[in-house]
Amino acid sequence: MKSIVIGSGFGGIAAALRLKAKGHDVTLIEKHPDLGGRARVFKRNGFIYDGGPTVITAPYLIKELFELFNKNPKHYIDIAPLKIWYQFIFEDKTKFNYSGDEMEMKRQIEEISKEDVVGYEKLVDFTKRIFDKGFTELADVPFDKPLVMMQQLPALLKLKSYKSVYSLVSSYIKNEKLRRMFSMHPLLVGGNPFTTTSIYGLILYLEKKWGIHYSMGGTGNIIKGFEKLMNEEGIKVIKGQEVTKIISDKKKITGVQLHDQTIIKSNNVICNADPPAVYEKMLNENKNDSFLFKWKKNRMEYSMGLFVYYFGTKKKYENVKHHTIKFGNKYKEHLDDIFNNKKLNDDISYYLHRPSSTDKSMAPEGNDCFYVLVPVPNNQSNIDWSREGEKMKNLVIDKMQNDLMPNLKENIVEDFYLTPDYFEKDLNTKHGSGFSIQPKFSQSAYFRFHNKSEVYDGLYFVGAGTHPGAGVPGVLSSAKVLDKIIK
Repeated sequence: MKSIVIGSGFGGIAAALRLKAKGHDVTLIEKHPDLGGRARVFKRNGFIYDGGPTVITAPYLIKELFELFNKNPKHYIDIAPLKIWYQFIFEDKTKFNYSGDEMEMKRQIEEISKEDVVGYEKLVDFTKRIFDKGFTELADVPFDKPLVMMQQLPALLKLKSYKSVYSLVSSYIKNEKLRRMFSMHPLLVGGNPFTTTSIYGLILYLEKKWGIHYSMGGTGNIIKGFEKLMNEEGIKVIKGQEVTKIISDKKKITGVQLHDQTIIKSNNVICNADPPAVYEKMLNENKNDSFLFKWKKNRMEYSMGLFVYYFGTKKKYENVKHHTIKFGNKYKEHLDDIFNNKKLNDDISYYLHRPSSTDKSMAPEGNDCFYVLVPVPNNQSNIDWSREGEKMKNLVIDKMQNDLMPNLKENIVEDFYLTPDYFEKDLNTKHGSGFSIQPKFSQSAYFRFHNKSEVYDGLYFVGAGTHPGAGVPGVLSSAKVLDKIIK
């Protein structure tokens, strides 16, 4: 059985490894000269920047891919737990160190709002129930038939899946600061906390179950470990070649065509790529689409875009934790601007990553390495990033300098940034969305793009746009779904 995997993000690599373990002849094709997709690595003047994922949860999903081949993961990767998971900073400079230490968590909650300690305990208990159903039971279940979804609906409704994450959190937590903190998790997978189904409240418990980890040498070192494993196991890896067309005979996939016109035949094609981009750009046979599938494609709502600013400093900012989340003054209003009004707002919230706080190898000696991620509207906004990019960069620097990094401007020695244009042009995501489609209830499980194509025989999907969704655990789990539906 010959299988081609398009795209080398976490989902694509996991798919390639799982198919190889089943005995398939596997070829992985990546258009960039390096592997990783969103998890690519950028190196600039001694600084190492992870392109995308920095928060590693459920590390067993990574380790079990090595164990499929009876390999010891420790010989390939080094994943270390973090003591403080996130430091949250509010507009009034209040700080909260979010961790797996429940006593310390409750102490800090009590300082902010004594009455919310019991509510927090009840929230954790409820998110465990969601986790047991949504992750443990359903994360690797194929949702390619309506009956499967119908069977799960009673349980999902019992778990209040019709509520948003923010609404669920607010039913247990009264203080607004704490509500923001405990409802922010959908933003990690491209969703608005005010519209994302409460099923994604499971992320809160998922973090508590396995903790938050860091890959020494950066997330890119996990990709390096996977590449070594693929080479050892005989997976053919083609870099620097773009798949321009997926070839079909009527509705049966027969192979792919590369940018240089080379045709590679296969029984299956697995796309670790944004499903809309695949259907619209690589197949070009929309006449085969049913009315219902066309309706499904057209009704999809996409995640926000991302502005990502990478920078290195000649000064070490020892007060900055590994992961910092800074909330702006407004929360719902800002998210409305991003997701609904599609416009920029100066009252930004941001996520700041400082890997050099844990791993000195990420920056030259005596220097510090960072990236800051700001949710922004996707390219449905028609924002001209060639004009707005520098403005956003300067705004972000001003905010960080004011919030927690004194004299930042004069200490930056290396920097660059990515906008939604990068995601649209280089990563082929529709509208430059950072996480493909939004994780709303009406776009979850059966209502997402299916892991097994609704249109073509032999076409499959892994990654953020299919079930179960974005985030490293999500895309790795999508490969486990594939494992169940492909022979």
